[in-house]
Amino acid sequence: MRTVVVVCPQERDRQLIAAAGLDRDYEVRYVGDDLDRLDHVDAEALLDECLAGPGDAVVGTKDRSALLAAIVAERRGLPGPSPRALVALQHKPRAREIEHAVVPEATPASFVVDGRTPPFSPPYFVKPAVGRLSQGARRVDDLEALEASADTYAEGYGRLAALAGFDAGGFGGQVAEELLTGREVTLEGYVHSGRVKTIGITDSLKYPGTNSFEAFAYPTELPGERQDELGAVATRLLPAFGFDAGFFNIEFFVPDDGPARLIEVNGRIASQFAPLIQATHGRSTYELLFALASGDDPEWDAHAPHGAAISYVLRRFDDALVETVPEPAEGLEVLVGPGARLAEQGAANDVASFRLAIVYEWGETREEALQRARERAAALSFRLAPAAPR
Repeated sequence: MRTVVVVCPQERDRQLIAAAGLDRDYEVRYVGDDLDRLDHVDAEALLDECLAGPGDAVVGTKDRSALLAAIVAERRGLPGPSPRALVALQHKPRAREIEHAVVPEATPASFVVDGRTPPFSPPYFVKPAVGRLSQGARRVDDLEALEASADTYAEGYGRLAALAGFDAGGFGGQVAEELLTGREVTLEGYVHSGRVKTIGITDSLKYPGTNSFEAFAYPTELPGERQDELGAVATRLLPAFGFDAGFFNIEFFVPDDGPARLIEVNGRIASQFAPLIQATHGRSTYELLFALASGDDPEWDAHAPHGAAISYVLRRFDDALVETVPEPAEGLEVLVGPGARLAEQGAANDVASFRLAIVYEWGETREEALQRARERAAALSFRLAPAAPR
């Protein structure tokens, strides 16, 4: 039985690996803690721990854990994306250079925020040079109003990248891009032996009047020709990064007129979408991830999905003290715990809101699945008290 090392797992990894029955087909070895819950990343110690035990394959499902998994795979001679390809994808200034060269029609104008005169006028969408989810990303109309702040995520990322020979201090800063509009969607797929395979496309839905995601809906409602357009971008783009033997997902804006535009490319599985694929196709993307990391072709059959599935994000738009939370349940991820303010427990994933929970639902139609998800989310037994001003 092959041993698969899951690097710095999040709780979702453990749940979905068990739900897919992969712990019956593989010896699963979890190493380290979720890096997003640590104040300090001890990169050398984590690497040593990963290299010390058995392992026939290695995976990570967040940006930093995926980079560490790539470093482990390279050291052990296992299948996986190269660390250099992952850093090129994850470091937005470098990624934009490659994207401009390969898919210029899909790549927004951008520049590094470094005090020099911007090459184009505002408004801008500013984001960290490396980051997670939507943290720190926001619209900016005046760059001079930006405040410098310590970026502990970038510091931890740099320590991991240094294990692959990169300058640990080269990942801070911010990137400004032209403001894009259109439908937001995510294409997920994998690359095996140089062949780019699309699994599916998921639509992003937002809370009305905000830039905060309310839900992710699979399958997309984009027409077939727009889906083909996104697949063609992926087929051109991933080989240009030298990316192989790994999962990827690409976020796009798709306007009504004109070409789709890139938001970003992530060299990892979209773990939050795994239950959506499971519900509509009968296969977990974690199953495909384990096969790919073992050197096998996952052999994805892109048949039409059955029904529609929703990943629903319950949010609060102001800070609060968490007093009680719901009990664990199937199809529910509770993201906060009692006894602390939302701002103190990593609940934020954008500049305007705090995530409380994620609910997964299926229906014969998107409308049915979304209604079920909203009703279930509204019924969750969170008790939140007003937080005293800081």
